[in-house]
Amino acid sequence: MLESKEVKTEKPIGVIRMGEKMVFWRSIHGKVHCLIDKCIHRGVQLSKGKILNDHLQCPFHGFEYNSSGQVVRIPAQGKNTEVRAHFKQTAYPTNETGGLIFIFWGDWQDNSEKLPPCPMFEELLDKKFKYYTKKDHWGVHYSLVIENQLDTVHIPFVHSNTIGRGFKTLVHGPGLKECQEEGIYEIQVQPFNVKDDGKTIPLKSKEVPADLKTYLYFRYPNIWMNRISANVIVFIAFAPIDEENTLLYLRFYYKKGFLRSFIGRIGARGNLVIAGQDKRVVTTIQPKKSWHRMDGQKLIQGDRPIVQYRRVRDFLMKNGS
Repeated sequence: MLESKEVKTEKPIGVIRMGEKMVFWRSIHGKVHCLIDKCIHRGVQLSKGKILNDHLQCPFHGFEYNSSGQVVRIPAQGKNTEVRAHFKQTAYPTNETGGLIFIFWGDWQDNSEKLPPCPMFEELLDKKFKYYTKKDHWGVHYSLVIENQLDTVHIPFVHSNTIGRGFKTLVHGPGLKECQEEGIYEIQVQPFNVKDDGKTIPLKSKEVPADLKTYLYFRYPNIWMNRISANVIVFIAFAPIDEENTLLYLRFYYKKGFLRSFIGRIGARGNLVIAGQDKRVVTTIQPKKSWHRMDGQKLIQGDRPIVQYRRVRDFLMKNGS
C-alpha cells in the first residue's frame, strides 16, 4: 500500500512491501502499475530507471517493461527483433481508491478477473470529507500494530495524559461483531470502559449495550477506522514493509467547512502524538509477530478482539485470501 500522491507520472518509485522490493509508476492515463523492482537481465533496480513511451526502462541496458512485466524491447537486439516471452518480471495488480493504492500481493497475474474487492470504507469516499495524512514508521510486524488498534484495555495506561485521561480501567466486553460481505471481512469493536468502583463485575461481550455510539472498525487485511462523530473520523492504513517493520498512514478525516482546515491539521498532529505513545510500548513486544495460538501469552476477556483478529487472519492466510 502507498498513498496516491507518492506515485508520480514523471518517474518510478521503489518501496519495500511484504519483504519485497517493488517499483511503481503511472501510465499516461494515470493507471498505477507495480513490478518486482529487479531487471530480469542483470538484477538492477528498475526504480532507478525512467518512464519511456508508457514503459518502464531499465537504467542499465535499456530493457523496456510494459505494465504486465513483459519485456517489449531490448535495444541491443534492435527494434525488429521479437522479445521472447520468458523475458518477464512479476507484476502485481493495483487498485487506487480514496487516495490510496492497494496492492494485490500474490499470484494474481493470471487471475486478474478474480481479484478480491478493494476493502476501503465506503463512507470515506464521500467528497464532503477532507483529510490530512501523517506517516509513521514502526519497527514491528504489522499484525502487532493492528492488534494495538483493537485493544481497549491499554488506553488508560498508555494514553494516561491524552485519550485515556479518565482512567477508565474496567473493561466491559468489549462488544464485538464480525461481518463478511462480498469477500470483505470486517471486525467491529464496541469499547465500553468505565472507572473501577471496586464493586462492578465486567459485562461479557454479548451483554454490552448495542446502542453505544463508539465503534472501531477493522477491515482485512490492513485498514482501521474510528468514527468519532458524523463529521470526524480517524483512519489508519497499515503498510507491511517486512517481518519487523510497518509504515502507518494516519489520516484525520473531517467534513469541509469554516475552520475545518485548522481542525484537520491539529487532528492529524494529534494522531501522531497518540500513535507515538503506542509505538513506545508496542515495539517492545516479543515476539514481533502474532498468530492465533501463541505460546507465552495469557489473554483476558478484554483481549477478545485480538483473539478474533488472529483467528480470522490465520484463516484467510491458510485459504489464500
